[in-house]
Amino acid sequence: MEGGVRVAVSPHDDPGRDLGPARPGHRFFFAPEEIEPLSRVLVAGIGNMFLGDDGFGCQVARRLADESMPDGVDVVDYGIRGFDLAYALASGYEAAVLVDAAARGELPGTLSVIEPGEDLDGADIDTHAMDPVRVLRLARELGGVPERTLVLACEPAHIADPDAGEDVLVHLSDEVRAAVEQALPTVRGLVNDLLNDRPEGGDR
Repeated sequence: MEGGVRVAVSPHDDPGRDLGPARPGHRFFFAPEEIEPLSRVLVAGIGNMFLGDDGFGCQVARRLADESMPDGVDVVDYGIRGFDLAYALASGYEAAVLVDAAARGELPGTLSVIEPGEDLDGADIDTHAMDPVRVLRLARELGGVPERTLVLACEPAHIADPDAGEDVLVHLSDEVRAAVEQALPTVRGLVNDLLNDRPEGGDR
């Protein structure tokens, strides 16, 4: 158009689309330098809500899903669906925050932010395991992983073990329940940092 390249943008909910293919609705044209790509960030809750503190990530994701998040940010409780999470991570997200319970030898309820390294070769692929490293490796095998992935881990007080004869436990411990409240602003802060961590020109 006019000797240059233009990007045509049409509103997703444009009522003009209902008029048929002969009337494609409204279109707005921009020069490429006027377009800033929308960052896509996935916040994924991981865990089993029937195993006590292992449901930490699920609870955080469910709480965040009820709140307003920036455009381009998806919040999903994946539970123990490792394969689904791996596919999501490989679908083009620029960044991800995985929220999970993880025993790291800290006091119960302690929150830690971890950024897994690039070397994922030591983790066996398991479509049912929800260890973040295994899921990231599976995502890489399926097509790629986000440029940045952070894990917000919470030290559990107790995770029920059905193999040891323990009953299903649907309640979080007091320490981990308090950590959920701390995790909400922490996740929001991590998301904002990831959205703002882009080089000049939005080339990412």
